[in-house]
Amino acid sequence: MPLFSFNRPSDFVDAAREMADTGRPTLARLLAEEAADRTTDPQEKARILAEFPGHSLRQEG
Repeated sequence: MPLFSFNRPSDFVDAAREMADTGRPTLARLLAEEAADRTTDPQEKARILAEFPGHSLRQEG
């Protein structure tokens, strides 16, 4: 089983795309939100979230 490393926003975006492609839109959105959080460029954040539309699914405490 391969080990995955999530160090960059692009790692999260790649995983989000894989989840979307395999019919897991909720997980895809959560991964996209994490990628956006790790991105400093506001335009890139917006682009990432636009690729995976929907409302935030996070449960903040």
